[in-house]
Amino acid sequence: MTERVEGHGGELALAALRAHGVREMFTLSGGHVFPLYDAAHRNDFPIYDVRHEQSAVFAAEAVAKLQRRPGLAVLTAGPGVTNGISGLTSAYFNASPVLVMGGRAPQFRWGSGSLQEMDHLPLVAPVTKHAETVFSADDIPRAVTAALTAALTPHRGPVFLDFPLEAVFSVGDADLPPVAPVAPLEPDPDEVARAAALIAGASRPVVIAGSDVYAGAAVDALRAAAESLQVPVFTNGMGRGALPPEHPLAFAKARRVALRGADVVVVVGTPLDFRLSFGDFGDAKVVHVVDAPGQRAGHVQPAVSPAGDLRLILTAFAEYGGDRADHADWVAELRTAEDAAKVRDAAEMAAETDPIRPARVYGELRRVLAADAITIGDGGDFVSYAGKYLEPAQPGTWLDPGPYGCLGTGMGYAMGARVTHPDRQICVLMGDGAAGFSLMDVESLVRQKLPVVIVVGNNGIWGLEKHPMRAMYGYDVAADLQPELRYDKVVEALGGAGETVAKAADLGPALARAFDAGVPYLVNVLTDPTDAYPRSSNLA
Repeated sequence: MTERVEGHGGELALAALRAHGVREMFTLSGGHVFPLYDAAHRNDFPIYDVRHEQSAVFAAEAVAKLQRRPGLAVLTAGPGVTNGISGLTSAYFNASPVLVMGGRAPQFRWGSGSLQEMDHLPLVAPVTKHAETVFSADDIPRAVTAALTAALTPHRGPVFLDFPLEAVFSVGDADLPPVAPVAPLEPDPDEVARAAALIAGASRPVVIAGSDVYAGAAVDALRAAAESLQVPVFTNGMGRGALPPEHPLAFAKARRVALRGADVVVVVGTPLDFRLSFGDFGDAKVVHVVDAPGQRAGHVQPAVSPAGDLRLILTAFAEYGGDRADHADWVAELRTAEDAAKVRDAAEMAAETDPIRPARVYGELRRVLAADAITIGDGGDFVSYAGKYLEPAQPGTWLDPGPYGCLGTGMGYAMGARVTHPDRQICVLMGDGAAGFSLMDVESLVRQKLPVVIVVGNNGIWGLEKHPMRAMYGYDVAADLQPELRYDKVVEALGGAGETVAKAADLGPALARAFDAGVPYLVNVLTDPTDAYPRSSNLA
């Protein structure tokens, strides 16, 4: 039976949001969106507010990523929306189902120069799946339902609605559209069969699984396919932890050996972008498994590229009944390389050097992070080490900016993660450069009693730029920060706590204090500025 809803624009929007499982709002206060606050306040719908709009969108994205359902950010008109565009763009690259609702200057005065009057849609349309101005209160439930349906339909992504002042403040009534589950996209069975045969018959196959495996609830299907076909699995993004580190087919440190030796590389649920050599794996054949046809790579020609619901595709791989090659020797070869790399990493993570090497920070973190801790990477050089040394034990526990590489996600992601998991450890790994983007939002965490641990790798430089620039030109510019800056004092001034660590031996006790503090706590680690994460000279 159709439900009839009535009220002002905020109440009509809230009814549709709740029907889709949205349970909280992230925002920075603005008069254009007061009715949305009013509806939330009077209906016990939690509101979390921030000090910069980008953090509101990043918080909504963290909820969308972790919970695999829509996250909501509400931004006031004009600069409120433009301040959120980096967050929208990150969500677009990360396929995160985020809804941004914006205020908008009144339509009846459009062109007269109202406060913060601008047309947002041309700015947000390129980085959203759906962008619409809703001119009537009566039309709000329909528009919210359409937007959220688009956000949740693979390939998932952010959507945007804005409401002229008179529309959101007006009273209206409308039927609440029913919430229809998104139907799974059926893949072409011939493409799936060709892919399965290619993997099963390969001598040295490798699987690389990415964020869409988690977003599409295909983790169990991935494990079943790997175990059935006996294929080694590497992961990136939120795919990390899809196979626990102790699984005999889970690999993390032998990727270079694997990709150099593979004859078939199977990339599942992640694009063939710069993180994966743009899909160029030498003579290896490429199987690119995507959740929607539009995600097929256009710059390379895979041997086969099944598109559709990843659970269906991976389950079909697991059930493949044709001829199979024996991959045992290949798996054993990679395990030997993996074990050797672990020995090297263990030595680096135990290094007693002062200044502290970044690897030692992660060695100490591995001792204190729980298996279900949510770890957030917000930085360049320092966070690269996290990708190398931390191995998530469970899927859905790793958040990073993704391929867009936007700094400043840290405090917003931390807020969304803490709201999602009030009883877990939340640890933000932040470079000192990244700290300049969002650290003020520690105040938002303190004020709303959302404790997190922040570990800053403080080397006093923009590490990803300083070292390559010196290598290229013999000098560097615009790459230095204040050495040994007391970011912990900033957090203390905002109501949290923290300390600076200069000696490797002091790291463990400092981290223990941080996780026991019960308030936002920043461990400011003075790291060696000469220690640069090794990279290719290709800056693309």
